[in-house]
Amino acid sequence: MSTDSDIIRRTLERPAEFAQLYDRHAPAIHRFAARRAGPDVAEDLVSETFTVAFERRTAYDLDRADALPWLYGIVTTLLKRHRRIEARLWASARADPTALVTEHDHEALEAELAVRRLRSAIQRMPARDRDVLLLYAWADLDYEGVALALDVPVGTVRSRLNRARRTLRAAAGRDAAQEVEHGRVDTAPVRS
Repeated sequence: MSTDSDIIRRTLERPAEFAQLYDRHAPAIHRFAARRAGPDVAEDLVSETFTVAFERRTAYDLDRADALPWLYGIVTTLLKRHRRIEARLWASARADPTALVTEHDHEALEAELAVRRLRSAIQRMPARDRDVLLLYAWADLDYEGVALALDVPVGTVRSRLNRARRTLRAAAGRDAAQEVEHGRVDTAPVRS
């Protein structure tokens, strides 16, 4: 099977072969975009992502066999243009949860409220921290993949992800003693 860089290299002479890259990665880009901006906007974002990728394919680093982090970087940049739509989706999550539950649904209500607290915390995060968190959690990229997608050093990804995790931990009402990651306790304070 050809690597993504092989496909991109071939498209420089045979542009129609770019469809292989689309077929390979469009579903993953669509899932990520749909989670960030909703399914209606996701279709447009996928189209825009691959249009931009096609236009910029001559600048692609052919030493990178996997183009998925590059594509995630493009869609993340495009998502910044759609922040208003994303903000509306987050705002819709703030509907009154008590209207949806009966007296027997206390556990469901508590779970729903916890989800809303986490959504709100994600919405309030600086965009750079939120982008790292969502690429790591939803796109299932590793630190290096997130770094490639956002064109930042791996150390920056680690620090932004650490900040995002601390924010979520605080929103969930957990303290550092309850969380152990990679064999060590995160003791950094959460800034409000």
